[in-house]
Amino acid sequence: MNIRFLETFVLLAEMRNFRMTAERLHTTQAAISSRIASLEQEFGVRLFDRNARDVSLTPDGSKALVHAERMVKLLRDMKDDMLDKHTYAGVIRIGVIESIVHSWFPEFLARLHESYPRLRIEIASDTTVHLTEQLNKGGLDLVLQGNAIHVSQVDAIALGQLPMRWVASPTLEIGNDVLSLVDLAAFPIVSFARESEPYAAIERMFATAGDISLHLNGISSVATMIRLVRDGFGVAALPPAIIQQELNAQTLQLLRADTVLPPLELQAAFRHNQDNPLAETIGLIAQDVAIAFATNRGQSIACAPLQT
Repeated sequence: MNIRFLETFVLLAEMRNFRMTAERLHTTQAAISSRIASLEQEFGVRLFDRNARDVSLTPDGSKALVHAERMVKLLRDMKDDMLDKHTYAGVIRIGVIESIVHSWFPEFLARLHESYPRLRIEIASDTTVHLTEQLNKGGLDLVLQGNAIHVSQVDAIALGQLPMRWVASPTLEIGNDVLSLVDLAAFPIVSFARESEPYAAIERMFATAGDISLHLNGISSVATMIRLVRDGFGVAALPPAIIQQELNAQTLQLLRADTVLPPLELQAAFRHNQDNPLAETIGLIAQDVAIAFATNRGQSIACAPLQT
């Protein structure tokens, strides 16, 4: 019996809606349906009555729920008992994108060391696409990244978002104007790597604005992006949270534009049934730190914990 399927069953019984359950678990409605169908086949009973709007437990489903809740709770209690924070001396391999490295990652590492002082931490910094590949191949236990395409056997915990703004060097002398997309396109535009969601969002934004000649540069290194724009190469789409030093020193400035950039959505991802039992727990620590980071800056953040 797959314990993840039982956890899905418990959550669906609580929410009574496939779409909301899928959103909470960061997966698809088809995946939720498949998990429930597998349980129904294994038990030989129908667990839910379904209609166009929601679902409800059958009498057999109500009986099964009592046992499922006990089993899920027992598993969680077992994890808590097995993970004595001060004696755990294992290794956690964490992948992280640079935007997080330059924002709340130091606070996260401090919190992690405080919670697990004997834990050994190995860190790899890369793009979301490459981190997802490493996670799927087993090279990483947990990745802190931008939202990635859902893949099988991977769970995700929402880490909120980093607001994005157009920025440039004051030497370009465009900081006092309200800039249109045509105005921005007069300069080379610097963005995250080509395969990233921010890059795709900029492409979509300019594509819907008509026939605008665009010189869009995808760069995988945040440090390189900042250096290029600081030296006057062009304009960039960056989270203000990662350029506070440059903004304070007035080597970069926020631009006023008549279009709003979508925020950079973040998540912690880890594999189902992996060897490292700490991955999900550390993902929740990252979520707490991300919420505190946003709250301290007066940002709203939708960051519900992973529900199982």
